[in-house]
Amino acid sequence: MHVPDGFINAPTSAVTGVVAAGAVAVSLRGARRELDERTAPLAGLVAAFIFAVQMLNFPVAAGTSGHLLGGALAAILVGPYTGVLCVSVVLLMQGILFADGGLTALGVNITDMAIVTTVVAYALFRGLVKVLPRTRRSITVASFVAALVSVPAAALAFTFLYWIGGTTDIAIGKVATAMIGVHVLIGIGEAAITALTVGAVIAVRPDLVYGARGLRQPLKLRVNGELVDAPDAEPAPAPAARSHRKVWITGLVTSLVLAGFVSFYASANPDGLEKVAADKGIDEKAEEHANADSPLADYGVEDIANARVSGGLAGVIGVGVTVVAGSAVFWAVRRRRSDDASPTNTDTTV
Repeated sequence: MHVPDGFINAPTSAVTGVVAAGAVAVSLRGARRELDERTAPLAGLVAAFIFAVQMLNFPVAAGTSGHLLGGALAAILVGPYTGVLCVSVVLLMQGILFADGGLTALGVNITDMAIVTTVVAYALFRGLVKVLPRTRRSITVASFVAALVSVPAAALAFTFLYWIGGTTDIAIGKVATAMIGVHVLIGIGEAAITALTVGAVIAVRPDLVYGARGLRQPLKLRVNGELVDAPDAEPAPAPAARSHRKVWITGLVTSLVLAGFVSFYASANPDGLEKVAADKGIDEKAEEHANADSPLADYGVEDIANARVSGGLAGVIGVGVTVVAGSAVFWAVRRRRSDDASPTNTDTTV
C-alpha cells in the first residue's frame, strides 16, 4: 500500500507530513518507556523482519497481491510507540533506497501504514486481551484479529485522504468499495503472518513480547479433590543473555533468507492499492519517483543482469541497512531513557 508521488495533492501531503512528524516525535518519547536492554535490539530486528516480509507479496485475488503492513506485528512485539518507529524506519529506507513509496508522499505513507495500523491494531489487541483468558493462545488469537482489522482500517484511511486531496476526479464511493474489499482479503494474510510470528516468539521467549507482559498461568494443585492455586514460587531468574542473542540471530537469519531467497518466489501481481489505482484511474497523475535512478530501485541491484541474484542481493542489503538504522535509533532512545532516569536530586529525606 505504498502511495507514490502524484496520488495525493501537495497541501494534503504537507499536512500528513506534519502529522507524521508529530507522531514520530511523540513515539520517540513514548518509546523510552517501552525500550530496555532486552527490547532495544529486538526493535531493530522487528524493523528488518517487516522489511523482509514486505518483499513477499502473496496472491489474494485474480491479478492482485498483498503484503504485510507490519503495524500490528510491531506494536504487539515491541509496543505501540516503538511500533510506529519500526514501520517508519522501514518506509524511510524503502523510499530513499528502493524508490518504493513517494518521497513527497512519505507523510501519507507513515500516517497510513505506520500510525493508523499501529493505533488501530494495538487498541483492539488491548481490548481483546482484557476480556480473553491470559494465556498464550489468547495472545495469538488477539494478534490475529487485531492485524486483520488494521489492514482495511489503513485502506479506509487512504480513502479518506484521497477524498480530501486526490488528484483525479473519481467517485469516492467506488474507491472505498474497491480499497476496503481487496484489503479485507489482504488482512487475512497479514493476520496469519502476525499470529504465527507472535506465537513463535511467545513459545520461546514470552518475556520479549510487549503485548504478553504479565502473562502468567498460575500453577494448580489438587487438594482433597479440588484444584487450588499453588503458593507463589520464587521468581525465575532472568533469561541468560546468550538466549537473547540466540533469538536475535535466529530472527536476523530468517529475515535474510526471506529477503534474499524466498522473495524471488513472491507474487509479481500488483498489490491492492496498485490494482485499484489502475482499475479506477487513480494513477492518472502518478509521478516518477525522485530516486528512480537509485542503484537499488525496484528491489534490484543495478548492473546485475541475473534477476534472482539482483533481487536477492537487494533484499539482503535492505535487511542489513534497516537493522542497522533501526537499532541505532532504538539504542539511542534507550540510552536517553537511562540518562533521564539518572538521579538528579540527592535529597534522601523520607
